[in-house]
Amino acid sequence: MILTEALRSAGAAVRLWFSPARIREEGTTPDYRFSLANERTFLAWLRTGLALIGGGFAVDQFLPRLHQGLRVTFTVVLLVGGALCALRAVNHWVRCERAMRRGGDLPVTRFPTALALGVGLLAVAMVVLVLLGRTT
Repeated sequence: MILTEALRSAGAAVRLWFSPARIREEGTTPDYRFSLANERTFLAWLRTGLALIGGGFAVDQFLPRLHQGLRVTFTVVLLVGGALCALRAVNHWVRCERAMRRGGDLPVTRFPTALALGVGLLAVAMVVLVLLGRTT
């Protein structure tokens, strides 16, 4: 039963991604400045996702001498990270908009921390490889 309810709730949230006008049915309209700020945050997450995807393609194309397993791993991590950022952007936008309309607290998420740690670890690994001369 709990799993069924969770899937139903997730399905309803995903449906809002494709019909954001339905959000207007909830609560009251917030100050438009907050909605616009929420949209700017959404666009910033999309830019971050695009940058990660671009970084993935750059690793694949510009580091041909890097061990193939490492190159593919770095590429896939960056591409998946970019895709997750894009999906998270939509989900976070909907959750924040709903919270503002309901007069509730904005949602808390660990995604930015996980993303920062992932990118930081990847950067440290690249620095080590550059210092060891494994990228030329």
